[in-house]
Amino acid sequence: MGVSGCGKSTIGNLLAKELNIPFFDGDDFHPESNIKKMSNGQALNDDDRQGWLETLNNLAKKQIKNNSCVIVCSALKQKYRDTLSFGIKNQTKWIHLTGTFDQIYKRMQNRANHFMPSALLKTQFETLENPENAISIDISLTPEQIIKKIKQNIMKTSEFGLFGLGVMGKSLCRNLANNGFKISMFNRHVNEVEVDVAKNFKAQYPELSQAEAFDDISEFVNSLQQPRRIMLMVNAGKTIDYVIEDLLPHLSENDIIIDGGNSNYKKTKERYDYLKSKGIHFIGTGVSGGEEGALKGPSIMPSGDKEAYNKVAPFLETIAAKDKNGLPCCTYVGPKGSGQFIKMVHNGVEYVEMQLLAEVTTILETLGQNPDEISQTLESFKNDASSYLLEITTDIFKKKEGDDWLVKKILDKAGNKGTGNWTTIASAELGVPSTLISSALFSRYISFYKEERLQLNSIFNFENTSKLSVTTNEVLEAYQFARIVNHYQGFKLIAEASEKFQWNLNLSEIARIWTNGCIIRSTLMEELVSVFKETTNILTNKELVNKLKKFKPSTKKVVSECLLKDLTTPALSEAIQFFNGITTAYASANVIQAQRDYFGAHTYLRLDDDSATPHHTNWNLN
Repeated sequence: MGVSGCGKSTIGNLLAKELNIPFFDGDDFHPESNIKKMSNGQALNDDDRQGWLETLNNLAKKQIKNNSCVIVCSALKQKYRDTLSFGIKNQTKWIHLTGTFDQIYKRMQNRANHFMPSALLKTQFETLENPENAISIDISLTPEQIIKKIKQNIMKTSEFGLFGLGVMGKSLCRNLANNGFKISMFNRHVNEVEVDVAKNFKAQYPELSQAEAFDDISEFVNSLQQPRRIMLMVNAGKTIDYVIEDLLPHLSENDIIIDGGNSNYKKTKERYDYLKSKGIHFIGTGVSGGEEGALKGPSIMPSGDKEAYNKVAPFLETIAAKDKNGLPCCTYVGPKGSGQFIKMVHNGVEYVEMQLLAEVTTILETLGQNPDEISQTLESFKNDASSYLLEITTDIFKKKEGDDWLVKKILDKAGNKGTGNWTTIASAELGVPSTLISSALFSRYISFYKEERLQLNSIFNFENTSKLSVTTNEVLEAYQFARIVNHYQGFKLIAEASEKFQWNLNLSEIARIWTNGCIIRSTLMEELVSVFKETTNILTNKELVNKLKKFKPSTKKVVSECLLKDLTTPALSEAIQFFNGITTAYASANVIQAQRDYFGAHTYLRLDDDSATPHHTNWNLN
């Protein structure tokens, strides 16, 4: 903007080329009546300009939907600028080219073939209301210097915002910065508790030297390019809703909020609809990998509006882990809620994998192995059952503190953050038998009853000094058997949810983004990428069928031995029980149906009646 003759068109065109965005000269959009009036030496009044300004405003709105643009226009009065930026105020940046009357008058006299005579320049200076929130540039500078100065001012804004600097938030910030993104970081200010968290964090790491640090929400939001991309890394639950309400007054239409926490998928659906009513996009995103994964490359599971995802994809896909083919372990999962749902299931599968390893190491200990020997045995398992969790468990049993192993000093009470609970609830609601996940969850709950366990142990403990009659190879095969059943149940839950909610999820693609970066990455997961290209039921895959048949005898023996010797192995036991149940042609449910009909007249279907007609019997023999 600026008075006629200040060089708006020249500078605007150069800037558009530099930024690789469209350029539009406002003069080209004047109606014929305006051009004729100015050509006759008459100044335009506000009524003359109104339609022209509205045309440019509509042009800007249309361009913003695609990307951005440069528009040059005199925009001399504040009310003109209000019309030009109507509906897109927070997405508009004003650049005011300034110069003296004499300087610009001389330029206009040298300008040929323009409909506005230099005599009207005086009226423009008289009309001009200097903008308060504009980048002011002196036209005495060369065009190259002007472009450089404009870019320096524009580029002060950050490309991506990270809200919440806990362990994961900090790692993601460093990941983004290491990948060359200009970011803004926010952490709340709490007197004497959380003070200058973002600034102190920035000072710790050289890669954050170009990052902006804030503890004021308004300043944080205004530091971001539009549409704004803000990723929330705060505790799931009500905290997310509080943060959203704090952000909303500062946001503009089409801004994007990404929830990267372990939120419940139902709440994600609600937040999506709520923010949509406010003109804000919401992307529920699962992020797995822990502190190290967040820093070096996590597995990322975004869902929501596909168009909004495309605007954050370059950031998420760049910072994600890469699979064996170099593709990002980040993909658009599906509609609202689906990303957080599969992250929830991921965590459920993770619960089981951890429980299985805990049971395996307990068996190895009962076989007489010390932690070093357990670590060596687990190391040998990697040839057949390699996984991230197996790797870290191998390391855990090596770690010593003084002369003793650290793992033996840890209190046997396992915590949880709720995702295993949600997965179990979702399984029940969808009618899917995710029995291993619920078993692993309830095992953690049992562990928390430490005092009661000690009391009951003194009452009921049966001393069994005989060792288990199993080999380490049988333990390995039982472990592999249970892992296949666990992955079957996890993906079965995802498939059922996809069908019920019409998400149209791609199981092969989900398995692919879980092959690296996430906690449950493994060679089995890599195998499932191709398996799911042929079927949605891995228990029908020929190779896996052969493995289950091979491993089942060992599983039966290990579980039986543990039961006989009073060794608790709930996940291994449930794996064989579930497998027997899912492969039983005629189950005991006929008795249950008869019972239901007896006491509640719930009816039953008959094997010898193909009509699917409900039957009821008076079972009372008296």
